[in-house]
Amino acid sequence: MNTDLAPLLKRLKLGALLPTLPERLAPARREQLDYAAFLQILLTDEVSRRDQQRLETQLARAGFEQVCRLEDFDWTAGVALDRRLLDAAFSLAFLDRKEHVVFVGPVGTGKTFLAQALGHAAVRAGRSVRFVRADAFFAALAQARADHTTEKAFRSFLAPDLLILDDFGLQRLSPQQSTDLYELVIARHRRASFVITANRAVDEWLALFADPILGNSALDRLANASYQMKTNRIRKSVRQGRA
Repeated sequence: MNTDLAPLLKRLKLGALLPTLPERLAPARREQLDYAAFLQILLTDEVSRRDQQRLETQLARAGFEQVCRLEDFDWTAGVALDRRLLDAAFSLAFLDRKEHVVFVGPVGTGKTFLAQALGHAAVRAGRSVRFVRADAFFAALAQARADHTTEKAFRSFLAPDLLILDDFGLQRLSPQQSTDLYELVIARHRRASFVITANRAVDEWLALFADPILGNSALDRLANASYQMKTNRIRKSVRQGRA
């Protein structure tokens, strides 16, 4: 390989091509590829590498607890949900319409997995995503008030195309938390999407707000523009044989 090539590639920010260049040169010479065909192979490698790097960066920024993909969901685990509604959500059309997805059901029925899988699909589709537990969201804003960085912290939750709020409604919200959630919903309404997971049914959420007026306003915007999916355990029937 020409030793003068390395500094040129690095100057053009194409230094990542160097490790694979010898592997590409050998078959190119053997097959007598013309210059244009060889250049296309090299640039295709670089585009693929950058796409993969971008995907890994966006997945890291999303803050997922684990890598979850719909194809890895365990459908034998005894969980029932509306598959057609789920498939509609995973088409990601709701992101274009600035709508929302809500997963509601008991502990251990895959809500968080499916929410993260939906987020993973959104990242692969080129959307910005942030995953955060509801308690961590409220804690982050509380800390930001103490640090006098409230506006910056709040903007960080407004920026993503998709904000996943996990484990909402575990306990009643304080007046400040009620206001925080209300302002978040209002600010993102018709601008970006939510995915929310909760153990409580949506019709129980209003009681969690310290101020029912704020609760009604926030929930009206969420509930009227969302896919609502219930995840339930499948009850196995046991037949008793005759003695």
